[in-house]
Amino acid sequence: MSPYLCHIDPDCLRFEARVVARRPDGVLLDRSFFYPGGGGQLADRGTLAWEGGGSVRIDRIEMQGANAWHCFDTADAGRVPDDRVVVDVDADFRFLMSQLHTGLHLLNALVYQRFEGSLVTGVQMAADGTARIDFDLPAADNNALRALEPALNDLIADGRPVKALYLDAAALAREPGVLRSRSVAPPSQADGTTRIIEIEGLDRQACGGTHLSNTAQSAPLRILKIENKGQHNRRIRIGLVS
Repeated sequence: MSPYLCHIDPDCLRFEARVVARRPDGVLLDRSFFYPGGGGQLADRGTLAWEGGGSVRIDRIEMQGANAWHCFDTADAGRVPDDRVVVDVDADFRFLMSQLHTGLHLLNALVYQRFEGSLVTGVQMAADGTARIDFDLPAADNNALRALEPALNDLIADGRPVKALYLDAAALAREPGVLRSRSVAPPSQADGTTRIIEIEGLDRQACGGTHLSNTAQSAPLRILKIENKGQHNRRIRIGLVS
């Protein structure tokens, strides 16, 4: 895959683009800084506007191969001109998803370090400021998992820098702990590298989502619930504290 523009310039939340194709519920743009979703993270939302005062709300992104369709609640594509448009990424929603995704990395790091390298079996973030992450933890004490909350919030308060880097296949082989999912790995870039999210002094793991640039940008997190999901899986639900 080619790098997402939201990875190259994560602070670009307003941009101009040209409509290159349309369907009744959406349009295809010649470029986009929207995160299209994946890895348990919801796609960006936003608005698309054009000269004369017209606008539509983008409520989802649908991928068809390498094409990211910017889709609407209603069949509004016919109103969008075949011309330049101005597109805004919903900054509050991006920030919400980035907080949750960074928080899940922090929790993942704690579980991986304290429970013998347990791997992730599923992740999902929600628009209400909650998320869940599943681990292969057949023998873990739920109370021990719940007791991770103070350490989780200490890591947020530490203000650890968060950055992205790219490792080639040889580097990945030398650092097996960066591939943290039992069954899913982020797709390789066009040059064969894999995107890694590094939280300074704590953790490095493969990921294609959006994140904060510093852990202290996040609100505190609460561990809401721990559930047994089958013989091996433990599900930890977290939520941002408003």
